Amino acid sequence: MTTETHAPFTLPEPRPGQPYIDVSALEAGILQLIHTRFMAGSQPGESTMCPSLAFSLRHSTTGEHLVFDMGIRRDMDVHPPAVQKSIKGRVIATPQSVDESLRKGGIDPAEVKTVIVSHLHYDHVGDAAAFPKATFIMGGDAEEFLAHTYPTNPASNVLQTSIPISRTRFIGPSELTESIGPFPRAYDYFGDGSMYIVDAAGHLPGHVNIFARTNATGSWIYLAGDTAHDMALLTGEREVAFSFDDAGKMVCAHTDKDKAVEHIARVRQLLDVPKVQVLLAHDYVWYEANKGGKAFLPGVIPAKL
Repeated sequence: MTTETHAPFTLPEPRPGQPYIDVSALEAGILQLIHTRFMAGSQPGESTMCPSLAFSLRHSTTGEHLVFDMGIRRDMDVHPPAVQKSIKGRVIATPQSVDESLRKGGIDPAEVKTVIVSHLHYDHVGDAAAFPKATFIMGGDAEEFLAHTYPTNPASNVLQTSIPISRTRFIGPSELTESIGPFPRAYDYFGDGSMYIVDAAGHLPGHVNIFARTNATGSWIYLAGDTAHDMALLTGEREVAFSFDDAGKMVCAHTDKDKAVEHIARVRQLLDVPKVQVLLAHDYVWYEANKGGKAFLPGVIPAKL
């Protein structure tokens, strides 16, 4: 089991009339995760059927609404050859797309004004065409990264047109200036301490997470995206898988393994903090316990008390 030493931290106390975020899960597809790609020590053939969760975020006082991630689109043929190779023989399905989940919950996706995208992998970018009026928000490093994706780079597993660049705002170092809990680089999105976009470096350039208050009395939720693909990685019971190809290049689910492991360690610190819950995008245990229930729109994920 991995152990790390970190400086102690505290989370900011709520102020009088503290705004918070109503967070609702959205069905956005399911996929088969192959354990050997993510967790060291896994045996060939081990896999898990997981959700690719997206989220509805609503500010408690202004009612401003955002979407975090877009899940899996149905027409997977649009994705690059590298993706087609990666998913061959795996179960990938979208019984209910993110836009269908929003409509079912009473929200017209055509009227959504803001979509935050954790990162550019196929199981998180969905179909941006479902949000014709939205501004898309990504981590700053995604901008340069996008310039070298498919088809400009035929070997890339990221589709260059995944998000509309003309409607995308990239949050870079000049805005990631807040420190919140164990995270040194964050952006106070509403400017009132209700929701932070957190730099989650390591998995893919521009990877971001969401850290949001879930009530006015000190409860929080951390939406960790692909920081880890299984809770055992987050707890430290398992370690990130990696190998080396014939050319001596490291092969890993994370583009920068060291930064990814560092960020996992930071998120791990939240696991024992009172009134804080951590939710991974592919958390199958949480999903099985909550699917079809009140944690999904039009319901709200209950605050941890």
